[in-house]
Amino acid sequence: MKLFVIGEPDQLLKLKRMYLEGHGWRKVSGMQRQGLGLSVQLAGTDTREAALDLRGVNLYAHDSELPKLDDGQYYYHELRGLPVQSVGGEVLGEVSDVLDMGHQDLLVVQHAGGEALIPLQAPYVGVQRGRAVVLGEDAPDGLIGGQADVVTPSAEAAEDE
Repeated sequence: MKLFVIGEPDQLLKLKRMYLEGHGWRKVSGMQRQGLGLSVQLAGTDTREAALDLRGVNLYAHDSELPKLDDGQYYYHELRGLPVQSVGGEVLGEVSDVLDMGHQDLLVVQHAGGEALIPLQAPYVGVQRGRAVVLGEDAPDGLIGGQADVVTPSAEAAEDE
């Protein structure tokens, strides 16, 4: 099976098992680099049809089996549930998900006014691994729960009536 990896594929080459969403744990019987991703052979997936049945299924590894990271690095799943804070420590919301959007991944942040999308790689976003996501003083006004300086087409139409 071909596996699209968020991050560095080489970090996963030593995994001995993977969790398939909706199918449970499977032993990894083989894995190698293939293009930008990996080719994975899982126990119990010996035919093309068996592999096709798993198309689109999310695969996970246990935290204890993931490679250790250097200071300042983190896995995206570690961000879920973290509070989003101002530099002064005010809690603005909570990270509910991370969206892989190519060059600019987005934090999905739940807050009192609803949901906000925050560019993860923005210079005003800091991650304190295991503690919080901190928005710097240079974060744009209205980023979370405030009034943005953007007027939507539907708002313009309502003003014209």
